[in-house]
Amino acid sequence: MTYATARPGQLPPREEVLVRAAWVLTVGPAGDLAYGAVHVRDGEIVAVGPYPELRADLPDVPVVGDGTGLLIPGFVNAHTHLSEALTTGMGSELTLFEWGERIVGPLGSVLTIEDACEGTRLRAVELLLTGVTTVNDMFVHSNPDEFASLGVVDGLVSAGLRGVVSFGAEDAAVPGAPWAGAARILAEQDELAVAVTAAAASGAPIGFRYGVGTLLGQSDELLEAGVDACRSHGWAVHTHLAEVREELVTASARWGRRTIPHALGLGMFDRPLIAGHGVWVTESDIDILASHDVAIAHNPVANMILGSGVCPVPRLRAAGLAVGIGTDGAASNDSQDMLQAVKMAALLAKVHALDPSVLDAATVLRMATLDGARALGLDHLVGSLEPGKRADLVLLQDSVCVSVLHDPCGQLVYGASPRAVRDVWVDGRRLVADHACVVIDEREQVERARPLASRLAYASGLADAGISRLRPPGRSAGRRVDDVATDAVAPDAGERSAPS
Repeated sequence: MTYATARPGQLPPREEVLVRAAWVLTVGPAGDLAYGAVHVRDGEIVAVGPYPELRADLPDVPVVGDGTGLLIPGFVNAHTHLSEALTTGMGSELTLFEWGERIVGPLGSVLTIEDACEGTRLRAVELLLTGVTTVNDMFVHSNPDEFASLGVVDGLVSAGLRGVVSFGAEDAAVPGAPWAGAARILAEQDELAVAVTAAAASGAPIGFRYGVGTLLGQSDELLEAGVDACRSHGWAVHTHLAEVREELVTASARWGRRTIPHALGLGMFDRPLIAGHGVWVTESDIDILASHDVAIAHNPVANMILGSGVCPVPRLRAAGLAVGIGTDGAASNDSQDMLQAVKMAALLAKVHALDPSVLDAATVLRMATLDGARALGLDHLVGSLEPGKRADLVLLQDSVCVSVLHDPCGQLVYGASPRAVRDVWVDGRRLVADHACVVIDEREQVERARPLASRLAYASGLADAGISRLRPPGRSAGRRVDDVATDAVAPDAGERSAPS
């Protein structure tokens, strides 16, 4: 199996530039700077300050930006599933448990390494064009014939995104019919960690976490083996906790306790852990999470679509928890638009509390940047515009939505759209320039993704069941899966073998 990949050496070179804006929202000690600028060199932020002063000191350094708009730290998408990259727009009237059983399960059984790579590249365009520079992914699949999660590494590396990857393994999601044993799943965890280490050694800004899809989705054998593996290797963890009420009822019936106390009893909190959602938490749950520095990724759009509930963000933050913002998967959102998730994080909290002051714009911006970085243990590198940190930054200008800045932070959170994202740097490499992704050709990637999405719809049975209405171009609904697969775009270069 082959497909196009790129390595860090094929990405745009790191550049020395002075980036200016009407407002620089540093989310750091410098605060909000009017007519400010950031000096970037060798992938690092060298200086942050007033543009006239920096320009006087750096007369020969190229300038990006016309002095309008906003300059912010890159967004940290604290929780998503790139396994859903090619499967958007289905089951929006289902509960989470129904959606997982009827859609995610069938799709996960036929996902391949190629789907992972090309789907990641497709969504990387969307992530970058909405200001995301760091993504925390959990790839969920149940294909016993391929280590499909490894394709995410190639996808992220070719896109230049900063990423943390995990394999969201489950072996007991369908009672009585586990798709693979603990040994098979641990082998993929090991291989994913090796692939990440190799990519990082070549210069990619990428890391690994051990993934636990859900506690209920794993057998007791796998849960215990995973905890042992994390202790042995020093791995951090990415999972879901307290997402829906049914989870708590089912956990109590299975173990006699809810998922958070059960994770504590297993020793899962002995390692750094970020958990998606944290909606259905009690005060004692919050005490447990706070005492073990567990981080929460708030996913407001997905929680609303699935009717899961409202994360008690003010309570969690008051207890000292790091709370980031995530889009969740492209099929449970149904996009990777981080600007939308940022706005919804603010609005959902306000309407739930019937109090417009319960979560202000500055707090939400911090959640989407520095707190998300803190949740991933990356706040020493990214999340704010400070000298010495890596140059992950986003310039928004040239659009009506950021043309009037009476309150620059408020306008960003409540009014900015992807149309305003002009330039995006990750580790000092400009991946978006003049409102276009320069590392992945968007039109070409869309064409590569379409036949893969068709194959998934048919191979999973969702097309024949009427859940997916996707039809291959020029073909009828009754077309065979094998025929659909032959339409896939011919791969170009690079190869990853399936597990033996």
